[in-house]
Amino acid sequence: MTTTTSATESRFGPRQGQKPQGGHVSAPLTTQRSDRWQKGPLLTLLGFGSFVVYVTFRAFQGLDYYAAPYLSPFYSPLVYANPEYYAGSPTFHALMGNLPAEALTMWQQMIAWLPLALPLSPAFFILIFPASFRGTCYYYRKAYYRSVVGSPAGCTVCPIAQGTYQGETGLLRIQNLHRYAMYFAVAFIFILGYDGWLSLWMPIDAQGAPWIAGGGDPATYQFGFGVGSVVMMLNVVFLGGYTFGCHSWRHLIGGRLNRFASSSGETGLSYAVWKMTSWLNQRHMLFAWVSLFWVMFTDFYIWAVCNGWITDLNSWSQTAAIGQ
Repeated sequence: MTTTTSATESRFGPRQGQKPQGGHVSAPLTTQRSDRWQKGPLLTLLGFGSFVVYVTFRAFQGLDYYAAPYLSPFYSPLVYANPEYYAGSPTFHALMGNLPAEALTMWQQMIAWLPLALPLSPAFFILIFPASFRGTCYYYRKAYYRSVVGSPAGCTVCPIAQGTYQGETGLLRIQNLHRYAMYFAVAFIFILGYDGWLSLWMPIDAQGAPWIAGGGDPATYQFGFGVGSVVMMLNVVFLGGYTFGCHSWRHLIGGRLNRFASSSGETGLSYAVWKMTSWLNQRHMLFAWVSLFWVMFTDFYIWAVCNGWITDLNSWSQTAAIGQ
């Protein structure tokens, strides 16, 4: 017995209510697999969920994101500061200085109807860029399509949505923004790298002691390092491995070329960079997850130091003790 397949079905798959060919089961999330296929999507969902909850809370909190000389990556670059309202965020570290009082008043009037006060957090102006890059990443699309949407939840597992497959069309055309969001992501690597450099320079007050919140502008800076410096620099390494292993970056620096070698057979720098990017690209999933949780850990570490939950071991405290 033969069956005929329309051009539309051949392109997009079976219509709503039609059984897929090949003998697969068609009820949502059913499969003939005997392994624990649910494990992967479940762990992915829990990982995504914990990150989204934490980042949302910290962004809306708008507090405790600077423990000299460490600035949380969620608030970098620091657009503005308000030492009185934001628990000691430094004016000297902000691009636009202190937040104008008029802007704060207008924000408070806008949210007056809410049952709780929400700070005008600088993170609102920053997180949209890395979020747009990760949200449209080729690997993350696969991850959250399987874990959050369940379409498909795994190989040979019948998807939850069983309508006509249209690919990334309609609303999902927004995924095409990935190649443009990449440029912002690359810029953030250099911004966070600069923050890593600043983490080696402790602001010092007029009395020669490490700067503390509310102490005014520092008199000078002292070179040194601490555990927070290592945490921040590793954050740049992991984010760089994820960003420069991106498919769009790989295409930009060499994937679009027909050949690397010149007429003399030499490959040159572009081929070497492309090979390194290809090595990172092969480990894109690893760097995606490591960088996701390390950037969260970096923020948590700085938050914990701000509140005195942990003590940052560093050379500046030793220098201060010797001076006393």
